[in-house]
Amino acid sequence: MKKPELLAPAGSFNKAKIAFLYGADAVYIGTSALSLRSRAEMQNEDLVNTIEYAHSIGKKVYVAINIYAWDNMYDEVIKQAKLLNKLKPDGIIASDGGVIEILKKEAPEVDVHISTQANVVSSHTANFWYKNGAKRVILARELDKKQIKQIIKNTDMGLEVEMFVHGAVCFGYSGRCFLSDFLASRSANLGDCAQSCRWAYNVYVEEVNNPGNLMPVEYDEKGTYIFSSKDLCLIKEIPEIVDMGVDSLKIEGRLKTEYYLASVIGIYRNAIDDYINNSKEYNYIKYLNELEKVKTRSLTTFYFNGHDNTDFQEYEGKQYNPDYEFGGKVISYMKEKSILEVKNRLKVGDIMEILIPGQLEAYKFCINELWDSETDEKIEFINPGKIGQTVKIHIPIKVDKDWILRRKK
Repeated sequence: MKKPELLAPAGSFNKAKIAFLYGADAVYIGTSALSLRSRAEMQNEDLVNTIEYAHSIGKKVYVAINIYAWDNMYDEVIKQAKLLNKLKPDGIIASDGGVIEILKKEAPEVDVHISTQANVVSSHTANFWYKNGAKRVILARELDKKQIKQIIKNTDMGLEVEMFVHGAVCFGYSGRCFLSDFLASRSANLGDCAQSCRWAYNVYVEEVNNPGNLMPVEYDEKGTYIFSSKDLCLIKEIPEIVDMGVDSLKIEGRLKTEYYLASVIGIYRNAIDDYINNSKEYNYIKYLNELEKVKTRSLTTFYFNGHDNTDFQEYEGKQYNPDYEFGGKVISYMKEKSILEVKNRLKVGDIMEILIPGQLEAYKFCINELWDSETDEKIEFINPGKIGQTVKIHIPIKVDKDWILRRKK
């Protein structure tokens, strides 16, 4: 049984370190100028730091240059390609034919991975890209498992196959959407998506016999989220996916929080390892129960189990978790008073859960005391306030720097 790579998103160098800490084999990153996440906190210096750090601990980094570039962007594309040829990431993710030609010329020593934006939905397309120099194809999310098996069976043995297993699903063909540009003049295909599919909309009907008389059709007082999809979740299907021989399992979310990354990566890390080590005892329920603590929308298998599935719209527009939230991140540990970076309001009496790297179950404890990190005086609560706000807290087990804590609401 081949163990697939667990590939995680990283919107910053710090997020990359969190991803590796909680079990990712590789991360995908990209600068704000040339990837499909222009609001990610990743610049050239962060590229250098992330690649050097990853390679120092035996991990991999893939860099996205997956925009559909206009002519005035190619000077920057060439500059980035030359830099990456020196930095030697483990792959460059791209979808635009012009960009790929530049990569082949200016970064010939780095593997090319074909982005999901290229809409690879057949073995014919996969083989085309392999013949044109691609090392890996990232499959379109619209495929079902029969189609994925067919592609793996009929593609060249030297071509790697990557697929999404968790995260947001775009209202578009493999994420190729023009809605955002049309409504907000922010192009999703240039990395500046306004997430128009997540907006609330008011829908009206017009009375035929009385033109101009518009009557609202509303789900509730907020309107209805007619485009918003649920989040992809294939935790139950991990055994099938591993058995197919997929090379890399990808989690979406370069703009997600460190808490989200630690939670989701840790869960999938445990699920994959547990199935590899003891396939007969795989029980997806315990992993799903943990995902319930971090999800911000309902979950769907999308088309994986068949194209007749219609359960993938989130009409309530939910984008929060009612039960848990990001509590904080460990800055330093001391037996009596550790320092915690505060991410949401904390108070004495709160129930906290420590996300332990390599372990599925979190460690629970109650906050009995808090101290001001500057004056060392006891306090009853603290708000996140300024960026980097910290507090002293007694943590009953030994923890390490960057471990994540969540708070039960």
